[in-house]
Amino acid sequence: MKVLLESVEQVEELLVAHGYIAERSLCTAVFLALRLERPLFLEGEAGVGKTEIAKTLADALSRPLLRLQCYEGIDRQTALYDWNYARQLLHIRLREAGKGDHEDESWEERVEKEVYSERFLLRRPLLQAISTTPAPVLLIDEVDRSDVEFEAFLLELLAEFQVTIPELGTIHATEKPLVILTSNRTREMHDALKRRCLYYWIDYPTIEKELRIVTEHVPNLAQSLTRSLCLFIQRLREEPLYKVPGLAETIYFAQALEALHVRVLDEAVLCDTIGCLLKYRDDLELLTGEQGRARVAHLLAEV
Repeated sequence: MKVLLESVEQVEELLVAHGYIAERSLCTAVFLALRLERPLFLEGEAGVGKTEIAKTLADALSRPLLRLQCYEGIDRQTALYDWNYARQLLHIRLREAGKGDHEDESWEERVEKEVYSERFLLRRPLLQAISTTPAPVLLIDEVDRSDVEFEAFLLELLAEFQVTIPELGTIHATEKPLVILTSNRTREMHDALKRRCLYYWIDYPTIEKELRIVTEHVPNLAQSLTRSLCLFIQRLREEPLYKVPGLAETIYFAQALEALHVRVLDEAVLCDTIGCLLKYRDDLELLTGEQGRARVAHLLAEV
């Protein structure tokens, strides 16, 4: 894979130009992933921008984005390849209908070879990633939701960028894809997987970074309101919530305030829009009950 970016600064400039504001350390990790052709393992809380960076890189590098959404029970067949059984069966029936009296000992062998050819192969994201030119960005999203067995299956792909299909042989990547793995850390990933990747932890943004990001995504919101909502969310993350709001929720909240033509962040506005930030009943009750209102008033007083 030809590296088009020659420095960390170029990576940072490219990401900013496409609306993704990242720390220099993350830009360095992306640069090394490109230069060394190594997978990049991004870990962090939900909503901090892990998935978004893969989308941004695909757009910025003008590469196709292939996304494999992991879940409990995902297997090799779902992620790698499958055979189009309906078309295979139709092909066999057509061959049987047309064979007439010309059947010989090799007829069955020839038909079997035909139906297990690339013509009937269904390429899933992992196989597409190593056989697509130009090399795509492969997003293996929320890999921590997959089973240990699937995690072990990924090792060959991430180490050698090759897969073996018994009927066709081993397929090697002519150009290595840029692989981004994300994890919300619902379980600890095995060392063997992490060892094959560059690792980066994405934390909640600082107030300065969050202000820049919200301004980038919701530029028409008054700057004073943008600062107030970012400060409020920064304080809210210090509360004993089951799930604190991430950066994604901050952007949704800002978009909601813009849609409602809000000018000042106050208790009434928060009461009507708190569902943009909090997604669990216990968290809502913590801030909307009698004691919660006093807590909200205290948080607002600090912004």
